[in-house]
Amino acid sequence: MTNALTIPAVGGSLESYIQSANSFPILSQEEEDKLARRLRDQGDIKAAQQLILSHLRFVVTIARGYKGYGLPQADLIQEGNVGLMKAVKRFDPERGVRLVSFAVHWIKAEIHEFIMRNWRLVKIATTKQQRKLFFNLRSMKKGLETMSPQEVDIIAEQLNVKPEEVVEMEKRFSGNDISLEPLSEEENEHYSPIAYLTDGSDPSQVLEAEQDRVLRGKGLQQSLASLDERSRHIIEARWLREEDTATLHELADELGVSAERVRQIEAKAIQKIRHVMTAQ
Repeated sequence: MTNALTIPAVGGSLESYIQSANSFPILSQEEEDKLARRLRDQGDIKAAQQLILSHLRFVVTIARGYKGYGLPQADLIQEGNVGLMKAVKRFDPERGVRLVSFAVHWIKAEIHEFIMRNWRLVKIATTKQQRKLFFNLRSMKKGLETMSPQEVDIIAEQLNVKPEEVVEMEKRFSGNDISLEPLSEEENEHYSPIAYLTDGSDPSQVLEAEQDRVLRGKGLQQSLASLDERSRHIIEARWLREEDTATLHELADELGVSAERVRQIEAKAIQKIRHVMTAQ
């Protein structure tokens, strides 16, 4: 898809790009669904382009939440645009959700991966437990002073890591020998790695990126395809909507069965999804 589309590049003046992104009109749900069906049924690239252009402003908004990581804002936006294009390609208008609700997971996943690739300190934290330690240690510390052995033991137990790993990560935070890259010539003053964790977002979301990609990606779609129509409808209504998730009683009224029967179908469907995804 990306080779055939003409999407504004984030180059030159960032402000000019943002103004351009904000100039594209927001689509109504009816317009959005119509374009999505044209893309799905006819492979209409122009429809895909309209969907992408109308959502560029949302990518800019999401990317701003990661400015505290010290990476160029233009690069974050560009990576978010890649996630948006992937979301547009996979979007199904029949699910009854807006594209922006579906796309936010793909946009964040691409930005998270970009941060992980370019943030040298994160690369040092190679295991899942170490990354969890990296993203949570600062908020768990009571102050800026060196932690006591008792505090180290408590944090190590809570995050399921070794005490020596907590001590080592604390040293990395306070050390001056680790920098974040890339930095422009205008950004060559001294920085401490800890300064990049001061944006308003929750950095632990990085650890959930892969889970989001699995849940929203090919694995779940194949799992859903293995369900009968009624089971798939229940799962989508109960678990895959961003807002207005259905209750057991609402689905019971809709399907003409008891709430307990809906619960049984849901439990069986979840078990089947887990089995399919585990096999994959």
